[in-house]
Amino acid sequence: MGILYDDVVIIRHPEKEGDPVVITVNCPDKTGLGCDLCRIILFFGLSIVRGDVSTDGKWCYLVFWVVGNSTTRWGLLKKRLVGACPSCFSASGISYYSAESHPPRPPDVFLLKLACHDRKGLLHDVTGVLCELELTIKKVKVSTTPDGRVMDLFFVTDTRELLHTNKRKEDTYDHLRAVMGNSMISCDIEMVGLESTACSAESSFLPTAITENILPLQMPDEAQSSLTSTNVSVIMDNMLSPAHTLVQIVCRDHKGLVYDIMRTLKDYNIQISYGRFYIKHRRTCEIDLFIMQADGMKIVDPNKQKALSSRLEMELVRPLRVAVVSRGPDTELMVANPVELSGKGRPLVFHDITLALTMLNSCIFSVLNYLLAWQFLLDITLAFPSQQLAGIISLFV
Repeated sequence: MGILYDDVVIIRHPEKEGDPVVITVNCPDKTGLGCDLCRIILFFGLSIVRGDVSTDGKWCYLVFWVVGNSTTRWGLLKKRLVGACPSCFSASGISYYSAESHPPRPPDVFLLKLACHDRKGLLHDVTGVLCELELTIKKVKVSTTPDGRVMDLFFVTDTRELLHTNKRKEDTYDHLRAVMGNSMISCDIEMVGLESTACSAESSFLPTAITENILPLQMPDEAQSSLTSTNVSVIMDNMLSPAHTLVQIVCRDHKGLVYDIMRTLKDYNIQISYGRFYIKHRRTCEIDLFIMQADGMKIVDPNKQKALSSRLEMELVRPLRVAVVSRGPDTELMVANPVELSGKGRPLVFHDITLALTMLNSCIFSVLNYLLAWQFLLDITLAFPSQQLAGIISLFV
């Protein structure tokens, strides 16, 4: 037996305008489920203002209070949340949930080649269309010629898994053409292998020594060259529960805060038995998590406690790493986004950065982004000098 398919995810809209929408998830548990759900909520442009999580190790019950996007497609959000839960099967015409029997197949990767005439805001318009179509950008290369022509190479995966069909391709062409108008010269989509998006730490685009110097993994002494959220407190206690380690976090709210915490715990293979999250006055967040290791034991090793506390603090102080480097008449903007061990990074970073640059009336000359060791690196060359760009970007992402 199990739970009916329609009851796995329930979305309740508020009676009073302005109150949060309540999302309830009731399904079998798995390590990292909270991270996967928070990532989807963030992808749909929503912010979690309160949350409750409880599980007995086999079955879990999660409640998220969310606010944000007035154009959210709630039916599609529910479908994506259900898809992130352990798989279901059909019995006698009724859908029930069961544990996953095998990991999902990696999604097909497609190369979208777009040639067009350059204009301000072009790259953001294109990324907006791809996000609307649920095409996930894995890798990008953008170059501009002296005569004002642009060649964009987007390596993407399709959430709907339909990009191999002619209908889905034509739909993508039509959406791009509607936004770009006469600027569009040509567009082509073809399937490529996963190896096309793979980049090692020895990428020829940017040596590791440079990225480690400009975008270090360690906690900074100063807040320059990064997006920061100060006054973070992480306390671990083994006295309040006979079976769990209590983690208490107090920090300032920022976009994707709950996802950052869940992602870190997922990478450490930590299970949350009970958790509570809420935002107090002046955007101060308080999080209480009762956690255990994968073996069902507390975290009693001081070295493990210190490692987890330090990593949580670092991720909350520096949710994104941003650096600005002068390249003569141009400016190079580098944005590093931490990546889960599964290979997934924070959603919509590319979209938000291009939005910020569009609002700043900035001209983008070239773009490279790729996986580099522990982070997803976005390298943008801007066709003008700027000394305070990193601080301005922090207002948007």
